Amino acid sequence: MKKIAVISVGGEEFGLDIARVVEILRAQRIYRLPQLPSFFSGVINIRQDVVPLVDLRLRFGLSPASRKERVVVVRLGSEKVGLLVDSVEEIIDIQPGEESGAPSLVRGLKAAYLNGLAQKGERIIILLNIDSVLTSEEKLQIGQISKEPLPAASDSAGAAGT
Repeated sequence: MKKIAVISVGGEEFGLDIARVVEILRAQRIYRLPQLPSFFSGVINIRQDVVPLVDLRLRFGLSPASRKERVVVVRLGSEKVGLLVDSVEEIIDIQPGEESGAPSLVRGLKAAYLNGLAQKGERIIILLNIDSVLTSEEKLQIGQISKEPLPAASDSAGAAGT
């Protein structure tokens, strides 16, 4: 049996291994940083930790949401990364018979992003492989971003609220 957090991105349900989830937060103030890939929204401040933020809608080639609802903070190697998602639906148990391997393409997503599919009743949940959502180069960038100091509180030019 495996526990997963079911998240919604662009109208699809995705599953994240709950063992990788550090915390789930409401949308935070985002500090924009220059020269980041388009799917990096910037960084957020979580109890004095600078956490890079990846917008899964943009990463998956979807249009940005008009309003971001939740940040799912996950452990990616030794770093924490925030995943911007539309919503967190629930935490569920997946039984061994409910999980299957990943097909080569699921609704336009690369197979490398997937660990497989889970079927709960009539629902199909796409199980994300969070280790492959970012390339090795992007993971190195995350390591550098995490060490950046946040802009001063009075510097609102680089920050945007959600």
